[in-house]
Amino acid sequence: MIQITKDTVIGDILDIAPQTAPIFLSIGMHCLGCPSSRGETVEEACMVHGLVDEQMNKLLEIVNEEANREFDESEAAQ
Repeated sequence: MIQITKDTVIGDILDIAPQTAPIFLSIGMHCLGCPSSRGETVEEACMVHGLVDEQMNKLLEIVNEEANREFDESEAAQ
């Protein structure tokens, strides 16, 4: 089981759970490929994008759920 916290680096999340990228993109974190953003923690990225603690906690909940979801290869074919 993957456990993503506010101290987890965005680049590490994308490496182990690339399916979470659309979640970050949907809240305005559009520079996921940028070298500096890949080195930021979730907390640092949230601060830069103006997300408060409650929003960051909700983001972490959603990202953890997606990162730990069983990947169905038939979904990828759609």
